[in-house]
Amino acid sequence: MNVIVISPYYPENFQPFTLELAKKGITVLGIGQEPYEQLGSELQGALTEYFKVNNLEDLEEVKKAVAFLFYKHGPIDRIESHNEYWLEQDAALREQFNIFGAKPRDLKKTKFKSEMKKMFKKAGVPVVPGQVVKTLQAVDMAVKKIGLPMIAKPDNGVGAAATYKLETAEDVERFKADWDKTTVYFFEQFVNSGKICTFDGLLDHEGNIVFETSFDYKYTPLELITEKKENSYYVLKEIDPKLKEYGHAIIKAFGMKERFFHIEFFRDGDDFIALEYNNRPAGGFTIDVYNYAHSIDLYRDYADVVAGNPVAERAFEPQYCLATARRDSKNYLHSQEEVKQHYGKALKKIERMPRAFSELQGDDLYILTAQTQEAVDDMIDYIHASV
Repeated sequence: MNVIVISPYYPENFQPFTLELAKKGITVLGIGQEPYEQLGSELQGALTEYFKVNNLEDLEEVKKAVAFLFYKHGPIDRIESHNEYWLEQDAALREQFNIFGAKPRDLKKTKFKSEMKKMFKKAGVPVVPGQVVKTLQAVDMAVKKIGLPMIAKPDNGVGAAATYKLETAEDVERFKADWDKTTVYFFEQFVNSGKICTFDGLLDHEGNIVFETSFDYKYTPLELITEKKENSYYVLKEIDPKLKEYGHAIIKAFGMKERFFHIEFFRDGDDFIALEYNNRPAGGFTIDVYNYAHSIDLYRDYADVVAGNPVAERAFEPQYCLATARRDSKNYLHSQEEVKQHYGKALKKIERMPRAFSELQGDDLYILTAQTQEAVDDMIDYIHASV
């Protein structure tokens, strides 16, 4: 079995995907733009061959790399990066070389917020009114139809980038002035909820869920941008039954196979409102957070899925796992060494966030486990306490 991993070196915390595939006896081939010497001995040992390209964003150059590896090693069974940035390119390569997995036509429902909303409705899951906006006239029509307050975000976009909260007529006019008039926007009714949660997991070759979990965000992505909060989220010990029901219905409607998924919801009292479907694992170090919460190895589980093996049994009860960040620009009451001493074995790791994520999420990430919600809240308060 031949698997091409796009950008096997970066992000570094995704390198275990390559290592675990190789452990299953799969021939792993890498395409990236880092020099081979930079990969390190462990990653080099897991890759049967590494093809360095000058520019990983040059689709034609990457196609030539795939064609060469195909010629040398035989048919390619999978191409994957697990990275939002390369999703569309991965899909284009699969289509070009007739490889199993999501093709460009499949990504339409996961890249465009307007298309996601159609799929959520198909699944029978609550959504809020929304409208695609391509012209200034459409802005006024959306305001009239949906009413203020609204959220305006690129129809094809990630997270809270280029997002506006429109509460007044002045906000609407400011958006019109700032808007480049070429980026298609999606306007939707503002949800008066500061609580966002997720339904996340992994699908096997047939589209069955082989891992599922849920986490809560302490702050919304909009708060992280506008108020420079420290990103904090935590895996829950149990999934709310209604959230699980909605999540399963959405998975069935989208019909993806052999992929991670990361679905975001607003908590709305005792109910949930579907917000966004991501056709990948949650970003940053979240796979590590899943692993600590459930005492599992999702990198290995994914390799088993690709190899057609059953995933390992879940031998341990889930626990809370918190990921919480600090910013270099703030002065904190407790030093990093004091945090280590205070939490001992509950502190699983401290990671330096890549620059690409640090502006939004923070600079140093702390991952800790806990048995209660109260303990999680205390951890956030202690780590974030400022001078």
